[in-house]
Amino acid sequence: MEFLKGAYSMLPHKFRGGRDPAEQAVLSTKTVVSVLCAACSLQEGAGVPDLPNHGLSPPVYPSPPGSGSTNGRWTTAYDRARDLVSQMTVEERVNITQGWPGICVGNTGEVPRLGIPALCFADGPSGIRGQEFVSAFPAGIHVAATFDRDLMYRYGRALGDEFHGKGINVALGPVAGPLGRVAKGGRNWEGLSNDPYLAGAGMGAVTRGIQDAGVIATPKHWLLNEQEFRRRWTELGDAVSANVDDRTLHELYAFPFMDALREGAGAVMCSYQRTNHSYACQNSKLLNGVLKTELGFEGFVVSDWDGQMSGVASANAGLDLVMPRAGFWGDNLAEAVRNGSVSEERLGDMAIRILAPWHYLHQHTAYPPPAIYTNTQKHFPVDVQADHARLIEEIGAAGTVLVKNVNNTLPFKKPKFLCVYGYGAALKASPWQNRDRYGGGYEDNFGWNTFNGTLITAGGSGGSSPPYVVSPFQALQERVAQDRGILRWDFYSEDPTPYVNADACLVFINAYASESFDRPSLKDDFSDRLVLNVASWCANTIVVVHSAGIRTVDAWIAHPNVTATLFAGLPGQEAGHSLASVLYGDVNPTGRLPYTVARSESDYGDLLNPTTSSDPFPEANFTEGLFIDYRYFDKHSITPQFEFGFGLSYTSFAYADLSVSKTTTTTTTTDLAEFPDKNVRIVQGGHPALWEVVALAKCTVTNTGAVDGAEIAQLYVSIPGGDSPVRQLRGFAKVGPLVPGQEREVVFELTRRDLSVWDVVVQDWRLRRGVYEIWVGASSRDLRLKGELEVR
Repeated sequence: MEFLKGAYSMLPHKFRGGRDPAEQAVLSTKTVVSVLCAACSLQEGAGVPDLPNHGLSPPVYPSPPGSGSTNGRWTTAYDRARDLVSQMTVEERVNITQGWPGICVGNTGEVPRLGIPALCFADGPSGIRGQEFVSAFPAGIHVAATFDRDLMYRYGRALGDEFHGKGINVALGPVAGPLGRVAKGGRNWEGLSNDPYLAGAGMGAVTRGIQDAGVIATPKHWLLNEQEFRRRWTELGDAVSANVDDRTLHELYAFPFMDALREGAGAVMCSYQRTNHSYACQNSKLLNGVLKTELGFEGFVVSDWDGQMSGVASANAGLDLVMPRAGFWGDNLAEAVRNGSVSEERLGDMAIRILAPWHYLHQHTAYPPPAIYTNTQKHFPVDVQADHARLIEEIGAAGTVLVKNVNNTLPFKKPKFLCVYGYGAALKASPWQNRDRYGGGYEDNFGWNTFNGTLITAGGSGGSSPPYVVSPFQALQERVAQDRGILRWDFYSEDPTPYVNADACLVFINAYASESFDRPSLKDDFSDRLVLNVASWCANTIVVVHSAGIRTVDAWIAHPNVTATLFAGLPGQEAGHSLASVLYGDVNPTGRLPYTVARSESDYGDLLNPTTSSDPFPEANFTEGLFIDYRYFDKHSITPQFEFGFGLSYTSFAYADLSVSKTTTTTTTTDLAEFPDKNVRIVQGGHPALWEVVALAKCTVTNTGAVDGAEIAQLYVSIPGGDSPVRQLRGFAKVGPLVPGQEREVVFELTRRDLSVWDVVVQDWRLRRGVYEIWVGASSRDLRLKGELEVR
């Protein structure tokens, strides 16, 4: 009875008749019972009718304590954390597991007598949000479009340096959830592409960069946060339940987080929605089972802000820290420990997991105090920008994707007369919208539509706060002035005045997205009409699309007067300079699409829109399994407008001499196909055998064009068995820059994980016996070479 009293005391108010009107929704007995059952160490998830393997979330208890056994650095950090926690009272341990009001977006409790300060948390994945003298970096989706591991790392390191300089302990990023299952997903732009391998490469590199700067990285959102509609509990009822089978969960959605964990991520943020019928922050299978057991996670799990939905249930299921305030813990958690609803060991493990990353990154020694200010406070500026503007410009250019270039329209050759049209060219384009993109607070990120000026980031907690913005118009003015040319512009009109003597007409359009709502469309009629109207008289019309995700272009891409098109993404504060460097040929474009652009919206099928429902228990059934984005298009033989991995260059490349071989460390072909030894200690990131290089693929790439340039070589794998995607990205490399006629060997390392599938029966990764087809080329559809790897 004491146990049930403790469980009941920690139920959300909406289940106990709270006075908040938003908490007084009438919910069925099923909901109350499900939460009480979770508190009784049971998980919901009996399965969705007619959907085998979907909706299953078996209970995994107790929550495994962190061991610090991944490496010596974690061991030392755990020893120090355990020593501190052993000296704490129950109340002190409870205090550091909850958020408190403070100057940061999130602030943990402190224990002054032991020298434990409040840890400072801040958004976001592409720059410190809402602060002065910080940089606005490109968004995650733009970084992914570079297909460049070195730039991904440098991006993370620069982010980390800025967080460290501001005295912020925990950076809330990077992002692989959403992965981009839903084409119209409102937050896809925060993530690192729709492909788990590319997203994983980015997650690993950015995490390593952030933590090399001494800041705790927080990969998010764990897991299956793939739409904004009903992502949270509302007056209609529960949040949407993302229902997925076990294999898809591992091979698609958890896959990129493994890379971040492998690089030592100190925290993971759990998401808002339900996963297989249990809220993600109290889903014991996801937290205790997959994250802390299978993947050996040593750090702490923090809730998304106000994402905690219960007390005892979330504690026992593996949540370690609640933000931004106590929620259902605080005194209730202390009482639950006293009456046995939550064990003292579990509470101790929460505290140890929070303090271990603090020691792991040496934040306990001489870490700067938080320098977080509001714009109404007079203060000494803490400038952390360093020379990051150069890096931002470099990434901005590297992530710009050239998708059409008829008869070498680009690069420019000192044009004398340019026309600039469209709302996306300047900072504040609309005369009837009397505010600029950064004129307000967080809420002003919501609701922006067509006329929002230069788009360098998108909306919500993932947005950045630029110190300035270089618009495309500004950068073009600089170039035209330098060349003593002439420039004409019209940012407002749908049908602007023709200038028939213009050398080229640039039309700037964009596609906005934001947290809290999904995109209504992948295009807009005003922009399409603008492009067609300009192209009707300008024989050299160049379209630049700044986009928070997929933007369909079927309305005008085939127009004979549209001679060039660039997907310029969300490039950050140096947007104009990045673009101009590509337009004028200072940079030969190497950006590649991190998603598939369809010929029409309908080609995305059920993956176009989020699941919408007014049901009190809405369900989103991921019945497509592994087949999202290009995997879906390949499976259904749909021809895309521009495929995943596509991008043009100002030169050309040839591929030759593919060879595929097992590594010398692989003793026999039989060994390769066996399950990894279960007696081996699991480290953060999973079984160490998963990261062993088991095969090498080599080829040569030659610059066959007339100018210097670099190529993004991509490797795809076909796994035997007939139930996997036609091809999956499993390698990429930036080759060059190469001068004309120069060739270079490219080596792709294939790990056991790259070639494995998740066996749902044995509950382990395995290499199948058979022939693996290896493809190398310039995109997911432009495959130049084919080889084989046999596993017997």
